[in-house]
Amino acid sequence: MNSDTSMVELLDDRQEWLRFSQQHKSKQANSSNDCWDSHVVIQGMHCAACAFTVEEALMSVPGVQSVEVNAATHRAKVVWSEAQVKPSAWIAAINKVGYGALPAADSSLRQARHEEGRRALWRWLVAGFCMMQVMMYAYPAYVAQEGDITPDMVFLLRWASWVLSLPVVLFSCGPFFSNAWRDIRARRVSMDLPVALGMAITFLLSTVATFEPEGMFGAEVYFDSLTMFVFFLLTGRWLELRARDRTAGALEALMNRLPDSVERQLPSGEFERVAVRRVMVGDVIRVSPSESFPTDGVILQGQTLADEALLTGESRPQARGVGDTVVAGSHNLSGIVTVRVVQVGEGTQFSQIVSLMENASLQKPRLAQLADRIAKPFLIGVLVLAALSAVYWWPANPSHALMVAVAVLVVTCPCALSLATPAAMLAAAGNLARHGVMVRNLQALESLAEIDTLIFDKTGTLTQDGQRISQVMTADGVTPEAALNLAAALAKHSLHPLSRALVKAQEVTGQSLAAVLDVHEIIGFGLEGRSDGLLRLGSAKFCAPKTKGIPSKASICQVHLCTENEWLASWQLTEDIRADAVQTVQALSQLNVNVWLLSGDRPESAQQVAQEVGITQAFGACTPQDKLSRMQAAQSQGARVAMVGDGLNDGPVLAGAHVSMAFGNAVPLAQSKSDLVLMGGSLLVVAQSIKLARHTLRVVKQNLVWAAAYNALCVPLAVVGWLPAWLAGLGMALSSLWVVLNSLRLTKGF
Repeated sequence: MNSDTSMVELLDDRQEWLRFSQQHKSKQANSSNDCWDSHVVIQGMHCAACAFTVEEALMSVPGVQSVEVNAATHRAKVVWSEAQVKPSAWIAAINKVGYGALPAADSSLRQARHEEGRRALWRWLVAGFCMMQVMMYAYPAYVAQEGDITPDMVFLLRWASWVLSLPVVLFSCGPFFSNAWRDIRARRVSMDLPVALGMAITFLLSTVATFEPEGMFGAEVYFDSLTMFVFFLLTGRWLELRARDRTAGALEALMNRLPDSVERQLPSGEFERVAVRRVMVGDVIRVSPSESFPTDGVILQGQTLADEALLTGESRPQARGVGDTVVAGSHNLSGIVTVRVVQVGEGTQFSQIVSLMENASLQKPRLAQLADRIAKPFLIGVLVLAALSAVYWWPANPSHALMVAVAVLVVTCPCALSLATPAAMLAAAGNLARHGVMVRNLQALESLAEIDTLIFDKTGTLTQDGQRISQVMTADGVTPEAALNLAAALAKHSLHPLSRALVKAQEVTGQSLAAVLDVHEIIGFGLEGRSDGLLRLGSAKFCAPKTKGIPSKASICQVHLCTENEWLASWQLTEDIRADAVQTVQALSQLNVNVWLLSGDRPESAQQVAQEVGITQAFGACTPQDKLSRMQAAQSQGARVAMVGDGLNDGPVLAGAHVSMAFGNAVPLAQSKSDLVLMGGSLLVVAQSIKLARHTLRVVKQNLVWAAAYNALCVPLAVVGWLPAWLAGLGMALSSLWVVLNSLRLTKGF
């Protein structure tokens, strides 16, 4: 058993696959789920056809439920059943079709990428050196007049060019030939096949001319064309490799942020270094400066500054001391701290963010899916067109006919077409990730660019999440403390910002909560429970007693507490508008986006906030159905609507919007319905995301137009014989490189 096989089989250990897998969330509530979602990086992939090959190989393995492979990021998501298959089996299937696979969280992944870049650089250097030497030997044939060079000298120059072309063919062209041979054996076609055919035809034709100068192909050699277009192709691939690493930089920087090991406290009080996956909830760990926090936890000893930029978008280090929480993936900057672990693995905020980004990096927007679908038939068409071109030119000049076929094979490689959309989308997603915006759905970037109406929720979105009690009114015989105690006993069962404010206010008193049973929440209205009778907490409409309504003096308040027949208390809560709310509304107006406010709060409160931030269309007292109905009415009139919210009652409207956004501290339902999750507290990123999405769509269209125009111009030139092979190679390399570099503009600015 070789070492590679041993390493693959090691992944069958459950503790090992937990590093790059998580339990699959089944959509069927009653299903017994033994499936896992595993994320791996595919090695040796270059195009959409490669992605299809890997998908087919994985789907042929019994127990593999579904597969998603992204050609641009080289990442794959495999859903597999633990009862039927183990990771070693489906990784072996990837290896069998000629590709490699590494766990996405593998510490050797960066080293593997470094090795790939180093080999690509060496191939490029060898091709460049040999190309310059071959050009020196080819130059006399271009400038000499008839009789200036003797036949023996011509023969010697050809032999020298042949010898110098051997390292290019045997070493620099190695990946093209090995990939093409792999595809031929599997009866598949990929983008490397026409390129490899072009290289082989050129070298063999020139070799025959060198060995038999008097033969039918002996009139001319093309070693200069061969070495030049190989050099140009490798230049493009090496630069694409560098650019791809930069594009995926934010993604991989986040995904590989956790350390491999950490110091864990023993019962004796001493610390030992263990693998992070061995750490359990309740353990005490020690984190030194320059290390990342491996889990969510609470600081027990020490103080430090934590860099949470990749998690929240907050660029300034945050002070953390005894009693403060730290999150997995954040970076310890200044001091040694001892931390009690409160969440590990999938339960951490870091794990949830990584899951969002992994899923986003695997998605294929509509434009990319279209390009992938036409890639394979396009390649088959290229082979047919090259053969027809050769047949057409053969009677006039067999040697020229073959070189025309080579030019067609090289110039029409659809790399630029396949890269046009995913390169731009992933560059934009990486930029957003660096600013604390997690893209759950890449297609949302295309939709976000087209929106003309944006709906804000009020509480916790336009206003600060935390609120404070500014006024209390109680019935005769009811003290404010007793009323707050009952209200908090109900409110602790809700994640609504108003409920959290009441619970927080009660905690300050230090009193134990009253006993309230059978509490349940009625979305959009309030909470109901039992404590010596029925208790209700929520809106005036929901809480109004049957015998008499809420007193007029209390009607200005947002939250009310009542029994079935009596009013007990009301609270007025004050919320502070986010510091950048006004700037955000102004920025959206400059982008010609209509801004609405839909709130479940009182109409007076909604209008007041709308007036302060500059929103003209505001509606209060909206139930979830009201919000959804107003949004659908706008959509029926042709509006493209985006929704920003964070509450439980925003779920339906978030699901119905063309694009939805939720804050990172939003309730799980709101996040699950959202296309983008805003991890920081900044509201301005909403406008900045729309601006970047529009820029992204422009770049995608530029890339597609360029790829289409390039092929429309160069293919006819190659067919009629006006495009030499070396120039075809340069054109192909430049077209792919232009697409990638144009997309990289999206990684800068915000």
